[in-house]
Order: sequence, then structure tokens, then C-alpha cells
Amino acid sequence: MTNDQTQWILAPTEQPPDWFIQAVKQYTPASSGLYAAQLLWQRGIQDNQQLAAFVNYHTYQPASPFEFGEEMRLAVARLQKTRNAGEKVAIWGDFDADGITSTAVLWDGLGQFFEQHSQLTYYIPNRLRESHGLNNPGIENLAKQGFKLIVTCDTGSTNINEIIYARQLGIDVIVTDHHTLPAERPPVTAIINPRYLPSVHPLFHLSGVAVAYKLIEALYQTLPNVPQDPLENLLDLVAVGLIADLVQLKGDCRYLAQLGIQRLQADFKQSPTARRRPGVGRLLELCQKSGDRPTDISFGLGPRINAVSRIQGDASFCVELLTSRDAKRCNQLAEVTELANTRRKSLQKDVQAQVAQKLTQLDLSTTSVIVLEDPQWPAGVLGLVAGQVAQETGRPTILLSTELAEEQSSRGAEAQRCRGAGEELLSLSHNSALSTQQRHLLQLWEPKQRSGSSALLLARGSARSINSVDLYQLVKDQAHLLHRFGGHPYAAGLSLPVENIPLFTQAINQQLRQSLGSTDLMPTVQVDLKVTVADLGKELFLELKLLEPCGMGNPVPKILIQNCWFENAWHRNQQDWQGKKVQYIKTDFDIRDESTKNPFPGVWWGHYKDELPIGKSDCIAELDYNSYKKRYEIRLIAVRPSANSELNQQHSTQILDWRNQEYSALSTQYSPLILEECPTSWDNLRAWWRRALYNNQQLVLAWSQPHLQLPQEIWLTLVGIAKYLSRTHQTVTRVQLLDKLGISNQSLFLGIKALKYWGFTVKTQDNYLEISYDSQTTSANLADAAVTQFLAAVSEEQFQQQYFAEVPLSTIVAIVNKPLPF
Repeated sequence: MTNDQTQWILAPTEQPPDWFIQAVKQYTPASSGLYAAQLLWQRGIQDNQQLAAFVNYHTYQPASPFEFGEEMRLAVARLQKTRNAGEKVAIWGDFDADGITSTAVLWDGLGQFFEQHSQLTYYIPNRLRESHGLNNPGIENLAKQGFKLIVTCDTGSTNINEIIYARQLGIDVIVTDHHTLPAERPPVTAIINPRYLPSVHPLFHLSGVAVAYKLIEALYQTLPNVPQDPLENLLDLVAVGLIADLVQLKGDCRYLAQLGIQRLQADFKQSPTARRRPGVGRLLELCQKSGDRPTDISFGLGPRINAVSRIQGDASFCVELLTSRDAKRCNQLAEVTELANTRRKSLQKDVQAQVAQKLTQLDLSTTSVIVLEDPQWPAGVLGLVAGQVAQETGRPTILLSTELAEEQSSRGAEAQRCRGAGEELLSLSHNSALSTQQRHLLQLWEPKQRSGSSALLLARGSARSINSVDLYQLVKDQAHLLHRFGGHPYAAGLSLPVENIPLFTQAINQQLRQSLGSTDLMPTVQVDLKVTVADLGKELFLELKLLEPCGMGNPVPKILIQNCWFENAWHRNQQDWQGKKVQYIKTDFDIRDESTKNPFPGVWWGHYKDELPIGKSDCIAELDYNSYKKRYEIRLIAVRPSANSELNQQHSTQILDWRNQEYSALSTQYSPLILEECPTSWDNLRAWWRRALYNNQQLVLAWSQPHLQLPQEIWLTLVGIAKYLSRTHQTVTRVQLLDKLGISNQSLFLGIKALKYWGFTVKTQDNYLEISYDSQTTSANLADAAVTQFLAAVSEEQFQQQYFAEVPLSTIVAIVNKPLPF
């Protein structure tokens, strides 16, 4: 279901003229072309020349790399000089998908002009230890190795101090980047950044990988007799970076993505041993994609490349994965990448649950920018979770995690402030109780102070925006409170002294409120077309495919289907490539309406089948082709009961929602049935509902948001209790264990089973449990499997509790009234 506050907005519809519909039909001979024409017209494609250039890349005239002007000429001249002098060149990349593909493009491209490894190297900062951009220790290391030129990609525009430091060490810098520019040109040999161009220029929206490609294109044109490999061999990498990054696919961006997807697909069709990029091919196989769709990148390759730095920090091997011709080595690296993505999903889910808990303590009616912080959050997944929160709440979202950073000379003022914050915490610890967060920060700070080294108490994190808000400008206006920041209007990274978080939160909220005036922020979903179930299928898919590749500025078309209903719904936990369970779900279903007797398949990621409304509904979806199942299907985006559906209104007044609230003042004609314990299944909730109906009572949902421990901590607690009881020969009841651990009977059963494999003997005597220990009875293999089973059960149980704490009342009403199958 969508957030109850989500607005569904139908895009303005203007019937295109007949001549335009006929022009579009030339590209969709199997259908009328009406829907594609309507969408293209809506999106500003309104003459034959625009249409031809948009749909058919053969008719598009790409811009010359030398439209970057003097900066491109300076960059090429310096590279020529470096090549002639036999100097060494270092590529300085970035750790996200755009940065990794940018580095790979320069590695392969510059590798045509410089000997790889001996003359040419690359460096990618560690996401968990370093930040985006240049840094002094890395520059020093390159200087010691004799490098005379650094070429950045997807980074470097605002690294003024580091660029100056490189020059002092005798290293020139060429910046290729697409992020926001500094107020003045940095002191570099050349800076190639499309933001210097007019906003209407076809190169303006290039991502980092596309800017890097333009530099290589300029070198190919200047020294045409040197390269051995065709320039076009780089285009598949360009497509991956472009589509994975948040850039508008217009002008040359769209052209390069179209060419790149074709090369990506052509290479995938080769046998694994004949592929030019076996690593890319293996990644596509692991995510069950074929490389012919932009979504194969946005939902397949992109997240996997990004996951490596999010989980491991060091993503350098991804460049080898994308560029090596060694199929065996690439298979190994692809599997490491897939495993990182699996871990990323689990980690992201954990942080999402914790963020959801914190959101319940915020008054969103008075919050314009969501700023949340937790010392335990892993920094690698904060951007992903922030993006989801921003989309669901309709508000820019900033998530922060605390860290300890060594003081450097360029951080003097921040270091002074942070030392003051640490000393203040130390003083408080002697006089009063500290909060959990303060205690964590003090534990980070004190050892450094004892050792005599200077340290910064920093909060570092990620920010994501909504379409109407320039997040980068919002963050930039608070630069006096920050340690570092960078990014673009839709996404940013930042760090700031921990003591500045309250002031930063207040200031950025006040600034956005003032700029919005009376405008309310709320989540929205825009609908492009209204269709029926009869319209769904191959013909409509091929029409909508004319708009691909989709992205910023040209989103995937969203279709509205009204007065439909769902059948044959079932859900399951998705499994990873090794067959292990991953804690997210997917519901499959058939959708129907009155337009046809034939159902149409669909999927709903991250939702249970019971969340589908009963009776007639309206839904927003995207039409897709599942290359793994070889079928056309819809991907559900949002769903709600139809306005005229009486079934969903039937018992709405019988259930009162007092979750996470005080209900002592509740007054009602009848004595209500109050459910205070959070259910863990729909069957459990239905039983309470039937009881309320039988007694003619209102059912009051009065459970609170669960305060959950990590499953591993629960297991350690159980082991600790078992050791204590074994040592003291005391007993415990099952109810006492359930209360202490906060788990169900079923999970406790699995926990006791695991204890037995660990060498504990558990006996029941008069409703009491007696636990003893014998190390001779342990079974390591069985113990590990049993613990894994226990942890999985607890995780699933907690997932259900979190779900029932947040599921909308409308969903509960619909599901408890759903007739049960015989």
C-alpha cells in the first residue's frame, strides 16, 4: 500500500496531433502508437527532428569533446607531454558505480597510450575510511612512487587544498568531474566539467563516466594512430555508469546510453569464454539479466558494483572485474561482488527498521528536512535508506553515523571544537548519567586522548532529496557548520562535528520552510497513462520501450489501472545466488478488471500478499519484461482500494487504531477488546477480530512500536542465561525466558535446540527448565546450522512485528475481513 498521505497525480494530458501519432507509429508498426505519442508529446518531443533523434540514435549528432573548449585542449596537451616524456600517470577514481566505471574507462582508454601498471595506475579511496575526492595521504603516496600527473574521474572539482598540496609535491592534476563547481576555478592543469557549459548544452548532464569517455575520445581524435582497440569498446561501461548515476538521460547522455546498452547486450550473447568483458557477463548471469534493458543496470549491475564499497570499503577490485579478460578471475570477483550485495540488502533492511523506529518520534507536520543520527549505523548504506525515506515521506532526508577521525592540519578549527565536545562529555561523565549515544562517543574519544593523538568526533552520512528541492544548495548554505560536503541537487555526502548536529538540523529546516512558504511537503506518485488490463502486454510494452533508456528527466512510464482486483497472490522470501534466505519479500499475483477475461501477471517487491486490498482497487504500476521467466508483467508501485468499493468500508468503524498512543481516555458505547501485544501473523490478528465480532465489541489496536534487539544479541543472551543456570544449578520457567528474550515460543524452541548442539542439556521438571553443560556433547556443524535457523526465525519474527507496528489501518481492515479459503 502507499503511504496514506501519498498524492496520486495524473500528468497533464494533451492529445498530440494526428501527424505526430502517425510519425510515432512508424516506430511501432504492431500497434497504434497512441500511448507512446502521448508520452513523447508530454515530455517535449514535438517535431519530427526531435522524434528521430530521440528514438533512433543513428540520426543523433553527438557533440565533439572539444566543445569543452580550452580545458579539453589543455588536458590533451598535458597527456601528450606526459606520454612523450615517459612520465607516470595516476587515475584517481571514486567508489560508487559512476566512479568505478569512470576509472575503468580511463584504465582501458589511457591504457592505449600508456603502459598499464608500469606507467599507469589507479587509486580508489576506501569508502569506510576515506571520503569522496582527493586526500593528502594518497597524494603523498603517489609522489613517493614518482607520479607526475593525476587524472581524476567523477571527483575533484572542489578539492582546492589537496590540488595545491599535489602541486607542492610536483604533481599536476587534470580534473574530470560532473559535480558542483567551486566559486573559482581550481588551480589545476585542466578541469573538464560539464557544469561550466550552458544548461541547455547536450553535454551538460554528462555523468562522471561520460566525461571520462569524452577525454579519451579527444585523445583518440588527436592521436588516431596510437590506439589498438576501437573507442566504441568503452561504451558498455559508459552506459553502466550513466544509468546507475543520478543524471538526466538527455542529449549526449541518452545517445551514449543507447549505444552502450547495445554493446552490453551483444557482448552478453557471446559464450562466456568469448566475452570481451567476462566480469560484466557473469554479474548479469548472477542477477538473472541479459543486458538489453536499462533496468538490468539500474536494478542489477549498478547496485552490485555499489555494494562492494558499502560493505567492504575497498572497491578497487571492481575495476579489474570490469576490465579483465581473465574469465576465471572475473568469475571469482563477480561472486565476491554478489556476496557483498547480499550482505548489503540485509544491512540495509536492519537500518531501515531502526530509521522507521526513529521516525515515529518525529512530528512530520513540523519537519521539512529529516535529520537522523545513530552511532551504530554503517555509513555504507545510509544513502540508500535516506533515498527510501525521502521518497516515502516527501521530505529531503539526511542520515548520519558518528566516527572518529584523526586531526589533520587543514581541520584545525573543527578539531578544536570537537576536542571541546569530547572534554565536555568527559566532564559530564563524572557528574551525571550519559545517554547511550554520549557514552558511545566518549568511548571513541577517550582512548585517543590518553594516547596523546588529536581526534575529531564527526558525524558522517548521506543526504537524498525529492524532485522539488535542491539539496546541495540547502547543505551548502550551512557550510559553516560542516566539516566537508559535496554532491549535486539530488544527493550529497557530508560530515560535521557531532556537537553541530542540533544547530544544523534547526537551521536547514528553517531555511527550507522559508523557501517553501505555504507549500506543503508530501510524498507524490505521478501517473503518466490510464490503461486497462486488456491494454497490458507486448504491444504496449514495445510502445513504451521507445522511451528507453529512462532515467532522470525521462522516468519509466507509470500506468494507472482503475477498478481492478487481484487473484492468485502468493509471497515468498527471495533467495540469494547461493540459495540462502535474504530477508526481503516478493509477492506474485494476477491482476484483472472488466476489460478482459484474461488475467495479467505482476510482482510487488517488499510486500506480503495480505497487503493487497480486497475487492476493487486502483493501482499504479510499471510494465516490464521478465527475461528470466520470459513473460510480460507489471511491477506494482502503489495500490489503494477504489473509491467506490463498498467491501472495504464494511467494518472500518469496528477497529480503532491506537498503536503507539495513550488509549486510557478512550470512551465508547461498548467495552472494547484491547489488543496490547503486537501480533506476529495475520491468523493471530484474525482470531482477535473474530472474537470482537462474536462479542459485538470494538477491537482496539494498542500495541507499541517494538524495541528490538539484534538476533545475535538475543542468542548471546540465551547462551549467557544457559551458562549462568548451569553454573548455579538454578531453574527458569519458559514464560520467564520468553519475557527476558522477547521472542515467541517457536523461536525459543529453536534456541533450546541450538543449545543442545552446543553441549547444553535442557530438561523439564514441573514447568521449570533445568540446564546443565557437558562439553563432550557438542557438535560444531550441527550447532552452526541450528544457530543459523534460530537467528533466521528471530529475524522473521521481528520483521513481522515491525510490519504490524506500521501497516496502515486500511490494510488491516481489508485483510481481517477477507474470507478464508475452505
